[in-house]
Amino acid sequence: MTYTGRVENGVVVFDGPDHPPDGQVVEVQPVKSVQGPTWGEVFGDLIGAVEGLPSDLARNHDHYIHGAPKR
Repeated sequence: MTYTGRVENGVVVFDGPDHPPDGQVVEVQPVKSVQGPTWGEVFGDLIGAVEGLPSDLARNHDHYIHGAPKR
């Protein structure tokens, strides 16, 4: 059986309720992180590409999209 967990303060803490019984000899092998690119990396070529937007778009996007009152 395979268990997963994380090291916290030098101790392996297993995810979920299943874990090896006390006294069980185990072998721990680090798992390579499977983290993909950030949104900035994915859409980096589009950052700053649109011109003519209001300077307060981030703060008042609900106003511009849905007609809500400006903040």
